Order: sequence, then C-alpha cells, then structure tokens
Amino acid sequence: MAAVSIDLDMKRVTNEAFVEKAKGLEPKLKEKRIKPVKLVSVGKDGKAVPRAEICEMGSIALKKGESIVLDFGDHQVGYISLKLKSLGSPQDAPAYLRFKFGERSKEIRENSGDYNGWISRGWIQEEYIHVDVLPAWLHLPRRYAFRYMEIYVVDTSLKFQVAVEAVECRAVSAVDIEKVEPVSAFGPVLRQMDRVSLRTLQNCMQSVFEDGPKRDRRLWLGDLRLQALANYATFQNYDLVKRCMYLFAGLTRDDGAIGACLFIEPEYLVDDTFMFDYSLFFLSVLKDYYEAAKDKETLIELWPSAYRQIELSRRYFDEKAVVRDGESNWCFVDWKEGLNKQASAQAIYIYTLNAGIVLAEILSLPALAAELEEERTRCVKAALDYFWDQEQKVFVSGEERQVSYASQVWMVLAGVKKGEEARALMNRIMELKPKMGMVTPYMNHHFTEALILCGEKEKAVGYMKYYWGGMLEQGADTFWELYNPDDPEESPYGSSAVNSYCHAWSCTPAYLLRKLEYEKENV
Repeated sequence: MAAVSIDLDMKRVTNEAFVEKAKGLEPKLKEKRIKPVKLVSVGKDGKAVPRAEICEMGSIALKKGESIVLDFGDHQVGYISLKLKSLGSPQDAPAYLRFKFGERSKEIRENSGDYNGWISRGWIQEEYIHVDVLPAWLHLPRRYAFRYMEIYVVDTSLKFQVAVEAVECRAVSAVDIEKVEPVSAFGPVLRQMDRVSLRTLQNCMQSVFEDGPKRDRRLWLGDLRLQALANYATFQNYDLVKRCMYLFAGLTRDDGAIGACLFIEPEYLVDDTFMFDYSLFFLSVLKDYYEAAKDKETLIELWPSAYRQIELSRRYFDEKAVVRDGESNWCFVDWKEGLNKQASAQAIYIYTLNAGIVLAEILSLPALAAELEEERTRCVKAALDYFWDQEQKVFVSGEERQVSYASQVWMVLAGVKKGEEARALMNRIMELKPKMGMVTPYMNHHFTEALILCGEKEKAVGYMKYYWGGMLEQGADTFWELYNPDDPEESPYGSSAVNSYCHAWSCTPAYLLRKLEYEKENV
C-alpha cells in the first residue's frame, strides 16, 4: 500500500480559471478498431495456448458451462462490441453470460469469488449479462484494459446454444504509437523493451495521464512526473502534461497543498490523499515541462502553486534542517514493507529545491533563488552530518540506522553525493545488497537513473535487462504496477487479481533508452 496522509476533514479550494484552462486542453481521443487474432485455451498454470483460428469462432456452439477465450494479440484499452446468435432449437430462455477480461492470461483463470484482498473486488473486470433475444449486438458500457477476453455461458436452456459471430474493441488513447520512432542503437531485447514501454505509456494516456487503465484510472502526481519524461522523449504531447498540471494547481487543499491524486469523473476533484514527496514533485514536473516545451507563460502562472509546496514542506524539518522521522506516513518512496523513509524524504526535498532554484532563476527572481540555494546548502550539510555513516560509507535512515537502496539513490539524484563519490556509493550499495530492497518499477526507475547519472551506463543497461527484461520473460506486453523478480505474483493488495499490469510508473525504459541513445550518439 502507498503510505499516505489522509485528511477526512479537509477543505477543498478550486481555482476556476485553472480548471477552465485544463478543460480547454482535454484531448479528442484517437480510436482504432481492433479484432481478436486467435482463440486460445488457458491452462491451470495460467498460460494461453492456441485453440483455434479466429475464423472458426462463429461455428462453435456454446452450451451451459462452456466458454471461448479471445486473444487480441496485444494490450488494449477500449470498449467491446460483439454479435451473438443462437444455434439449435428456437431460443426459449434468456442466455445468461459472463464476460471476463484479463491483462494477462492468468487473470482468466482467477476465481473472483476467492478474492480476499483489501481493495474493492469491483476492479476485477467481470460482467454478468442476460440476453433475452438472439441474434443481438451487445455494446458493453464499461471501458476495459485487457488482452484476453473470455465469453462464458452461465446458462441457456437444453434446447439452444450460443455462438459468437463477431467481436471488436474500439481502442482509445490520446496518442498514436505508430508515430514514434523506435530506438535503434540497441539489441533486440532492449528494442522489445522500448516497444512495450511505449505501449504502456500510450494506454495510460487517456483524457489525462492515468496511473493505470485497469485500476485506479486516476491522475497521480508521482506517476505523472515519470510519464511526462517518457512522453517528452516519444509522443511529445505537451498539452496533456499542461492539462494535468493545471488540474493539480486548480484543485487543492485550502492551504494550497497539491494532492497526490485527482478524480476525473464524475467531476474534477482532489482526493483526500496527500504525500510529502508527491506534492513537492509538482516543482519537478513544472521544471521538466518548461525545459521540454519552453512555455514561459505557463511557468509564470503555475510558479506560485509550485513554490507553495516548498513553503508547506518546511514544517516537517527541525531546527537543524533535518526532516523529522516518525512521520513517514506522508512520504511514499516505495511500497517496500519496513522501509524507513527519513533519509529519502530529506533527499527528495533537496531534489525539488534544485528544481525550485532553476525555476526562480528562469523567472528572474535572484533574491528567491539565493534564498533557496542557502536552504539547499543547509539541507545538504544536514544530510551529510545526520545520515552519512562514515564507517559503512552509505547513508542510513531512522533511529535504527537502516541501510536501503532508496536512501542512496535519492541522495545521488539530489546531488548530495556527486561524481566519483556518487559512483562509489552506487557500487557500494550494489555490493552490500541490503535486505531493504526495491519492489516497484517506480523505485527501480530511480535506481537506474542514479546509475546513469553517476556514469555507470553499462550497469544501468544490465539492470534494465534484469528488471524490465524479467517482465518480458514473464510474457508482459505492457509493464506492471509491481514486479518482484523473486516473487513475480507479489501483490500489495493481498491478491494479484487486482494488480495493474499496465501501469504508468513502469513506462520509463522508453525515456531511459533514448537518454542513453542520445548520449551514445553525442560522445
């Protein structure tokens, strides 16, 4: 579970001008008609094997307890229409059908009745429908995220059977993957990784940058930061990033705090979830956007909202410029159980101060830039004095002086350690292999980016092959919300049935590979 701070009594404030700007930037979604490519069977091991050619579908008579599974060949996000008919004697009862959708084939085998996770089973993509009269066209009202679709006959009468004549998906996205040039400077594994990353990003780019098209279908600020970086390197849809920034700045708590996530339907609404790191990352998103789009008008308008996150975050620090421990419920960092986040929070604050300094200089605010630089210097000194363990040559976190990957990674990304010191630190933590590891593609992205930053590019590529390549070996055609190489079926929710297998924060190989490709070409 993401560690969160929930304020049930919060007061919300809406900046109507910002929200109106966001509404004006809503994209017209691109649509594409996709048909299934084959019929498959899913074994007890959850793996799909060919069953029949798709042209045979209409001749398969389905009676009570029988089903067909359609493979659409790749991950889709969209709306399903299908044409059904009856075979045998005249239809003398409703056809009672179940439709089940899976991003992975294993989801087709999972019994929703056995689900015992702690988030709503409503996220399981399963529908029960009565069809009174056949033949009929059915247009399922919900949007689904899937590759596999099962059509199961719960019941008919003894006199007739059901056949499926046609099925199609009206796939939707704000962008077109075919307009992006693939990476070319790498081998087949990394090229496949790039394609899967692009597919992941494309299917999360809807009316906003969703965290996952299966679940939660919301706009999360931490995900947006990484999606935006990948988008700048690929689809270059600047307006969608701009729209999301205006929504975050336009829907805040009454003290100006920017929420961790927003609801888009039935109305725009900031959730009651607030995170120290996610709120601060609004500065990073704004800086990255300006550097990509050179849109100074937006920078000027959104700067007060961004700077307000620095002002609000100062309350978490003591007189020595050290972020207080014991309040880790307001900082995410990673899902790793038992992770102490104090050192990471300190580094993330410095990381966003860096962005604030850059933006203040661009906006010709020299006094504020100097003030932020002084604050950064104090926070870096505090990080070195309080968190650096001279004997172990690593950063520690919390009263128990925990050693984790996250603490080292964020201190490197924040520039607390630079150059050869940063390289030595990253190599040191890889040698130590601390028990406090990483579990999300989100944290693994930052680990990989820290390797690139300190010059360990070959190790970064090797790690990408190990981590994202591990998902490819598991058959991923989009990258997942969570992947633990030691336990691929791990779930933060108590059941993998509600895991998201197309998730925003896992799309970054498309960005990282292009970054490496650019540096390789410009050495």
